[in-house]
Amino acid sequence: MKKEITLNVNGNNYNINVDTRMTLLEAIREKIGLTGTKEGCGIGECGTCTVLMNGKPIYSCLMLAVEAEGKDILTIEGLADSEGMKPIQKAFIEHGAVQCGFCTPGMILSAKALLDENPNPTDQEIRKAISGNICRCTGYSKIVEAIGSLSRHDGE
Repeated sequence: MKKEITLNVNGNNYNINVDTRMTLLEAIREKIGLTGTKEGCGIGECGTCTVLMNGKPIYSCLMLAVEAEGKDILTIEGLADSEGMKPIQKAFIEHGAVQCGFCTPGMILSAKALLDENPNPTDQEIRKAISGNICRCTGYSKIVEAIGSLSRHDGE
């Protein structure tokens, strides 16, 4: 069954026609054309598809697009502005927290949600916040270091 919905993604409204079984991930990538959000496992285990919905990280592969109507959705593309990269993106680069880059969009959005809620997280709080995001390249130390560099508890 098809349904016309309006999704607010990165501050813009998109009127799209979707199959009611289409995931939010598919809608973002296929209907809206934003490909920064990746599909990894498709079952909510890896966090590669993480986006922020009303400021909270969610797995877009597990949510139907029709369920996201009326919510504010932020993808990695929504972090960019006329001034370029945000501090969290710069920190990932400066601390070598980006290798293959596949997990990076979801990891950065999970970190953003944490830092928005707790601007001074400890390393333990950082590790908990990103625990739903799997990285197969870095071993997490540099990711934790990058996120921690943005707080006053750097390295605690």
